[in-house]
Amino acid sequence: MVSSPVVNTYPLSSYTFGTKEPKMEKDTSVADRLARMKVNYMKEGMRTSVEAILLVQEHNHPHILLLQIGNTFCKLPEIEGLKRKLTSKLGANSPALVPDWQIGECVAIWWRPNFETIMYPYCPPHITKPKECKKLFLVHLSEREYFAVPKNLKLLVVPLFELYDNVQRYGPVISTIPQQLSRFRFNMIST
Repeated sequence: MVSSPVVNTYPLSSYTFGTKEPKMEKDTSVADRLARMKVNYMKEGMRTSVEAILLVQEHNHPHILLLQIGNTFCKLPEIEGLKRKLTSKLGANSPALVPDWQIGECVAIWWRPNFETIMYPYCPPHITKPKECKKLFLVHLSEREYFAVPKNLKLLVVPLFELYDNVQRYGPVISTIPQQLSRFRFNMIST
């Protein structure tokens, strides 16, 4: 029998949250982002991005940390250059308080075939030049960390059951995270 990989999760109360200066988005709208992606594609080719799945526990159930922009749009923390980008998004300004990011397994790969918002969990066979490849990595958090959230973003703690099949609120990528994590066994550690 094959055993499932284990993910340790710690209570939300074992983490400390603060704020830091705003982290401005490069684009003011989805249309602007897609237009910038098109310009960059002409110069650099396919965009490769990586995002982090950060898990904590509340009420003995896994929850995911999401960043909310405005009142509607939620996203996973991006991790271009993995640890560097996580530190930029959620790390404190003090080197002594930088979290010890443990980048784990790649749990999903999503493909953007065109300069549109839709992404697929596979590259369609008729697409020879996809425009973006997005990889989602599980990040194993240590027992205690300090997170500094940019003032223009909200940090949400969302239970997996709320994400499940909730495409309307979280979009196709985030709403499938519970299925992607089903191959893991969660070790709920209380502190």
